[in-house]
Amino acid sequence: MINNKMTWVNCFSSRRYGFNKEESEIRTEYERDWDRIIFSSPFRRLQNKTQVFPLPEEVFVHNRLTHSLEVASVGRSLGKKIGKHIASLTDVKDNDNARQFYRNNLKNVIASACLAHDLGNPAFGHSGEEAISKYFKNKKDDKVFRDRFSECEWKDLINFEGNANALRILTMQQKGKSKGGFRLTYSTIGSIIKYPCESIASEGKDGEKHLKKYGYFKIDEQVFLDVVKELNMVDHSVNGKIRYKRHPFVYLVEAADDICYNIIDLEDAHRLGIVEYEKIKEFLLAIISTNVDEKIDKVKKQLEILEEDKNEALSYLRAKSINTLTLKCCDVFIKNLDNIIEGNYNNTLLEDIPEVQATLEAISKISVKKIYNYIGVVKLELAGFRIMSGLVEDFVTAALTPKDEREKEHKKILELLPKQFHFKEDESDYEKVMHIIDFIAGMTDLFALKLYRNLRGIEI
Repeated sequence: MINNKMTWVNCFSSRRYGFNKEESEIRTEYERDWDRIIFSSPFRRLQNKTQVFPLPEEVFVHNRLTHSLEVASVGRSLGKKIGKHIASLTDVKDNDNARQFYRNNLKNVIASACLAHDLGNPAFGHSGEEAISKYFKNKKDDKVFRDRFSECEWKDLINFEGNANALRILTMQQKGKSKGGFRLTYSTIGSIIKYPCESIASEGKDGEKHLKKYGYFKIDEQVFLDVVKELNMVDHSVNGKIRYKRHPFVYLVEAADDICYNIIDLEDAHRLGIVEYEKIKEFLLAIISTNVDEKIDKVKKQLEILEEDKNEALSYLRAKSINTLTLKCCDVFIKNLDNIIEGNYNNTLLEDIPEVQATLEAISKISVKKIYNYIGVVKLELAGFRIMSGLVEDFVTAALTPKDEREKEHKKILELLPKQFHFKEDESDYEKVMHIIDFIAGMTDLFALKLYRNLRGIEI
């Protein structure tokens, strides 16, 4: 596919996917994206999806919803500062539409994309992603079963990807619902496609940043191609495998997410008594001290006043740290403007801030040791893995059993599928499986647990 060169003037669009009519309203198209996401059922369900820690009754920790709201807040700040800079570029300044977009609306696009970035993540965190694929991985030696799917379809199924699922949720037309899904602007949709390639084109951990995973399921390929065409994204497909360079706005959404989970996981860990206050204080002061505009002595003095309430003290340090990292990510983006718009930037903004790398590496090490291997987290991941993989096995087995061979149990299981996830018997095996995965991946932690107990006879 040949596309025009991407520029700061042609890389955004107010057109809505699946909807051609222009509407005149008080809100801009980009502000409406935010509203459509925040009032949606998939977004509300994030309140009962695990971020990192189990969701306890005694202590409030972040879930996917609160995480997404905080990422959106940081994303808006990034978009506002970067938008102001891009609006001053010569080619943008001379284009009324582009100047107005960057000055007034980039912040709304980035905030909306941040709000939507985790919509595709299933229940129970990353273990839920792996669990969805377990059924198919266990079938890898069954040639007859494997041959029911194309190479790309099979790659989708054995490596379920939450990023690809987010694109699907935002754009797919479910039974009885509007064409185009959420009908978001192409700009917002393009901003969440972190890995703009198909599953067979991904290169894993050793590949380039934008090829480490994949960004769309084969069933949604036309959606993806429509988006990249509308936004003039840079095509670098090889040997017939579809892959594109990232859209520039993706780097801002990714930075907002990276900033939040690096800092906020520590705050939750302190509330749960997993990481001591003094260690977190050391990390966050080290980050804040790299901000030349921040008077560190004044910060420490204010901290002494707040330390009677350690939670309040950490909230103060968290705010200062996020502000520091946000400003530095903006500086990196501006420094690399040309490489980013040309598709030649192969890093994350946060990783390109040398003065904070030692601290971020130390945070990463303590997070792996004390947070991600915390017994409550491990137990939740194991439980989630069994629950999600069990549900996939039950529903996929029933769906892929030929209609005239289904036993009563299979029929009863399929009767549990909500109407919007029903499939036609003449659809391909891959399409049937995707209907099942749509249902299971959208479940909350509690719904998945209850349904699993029901199907296993543990709870009636």
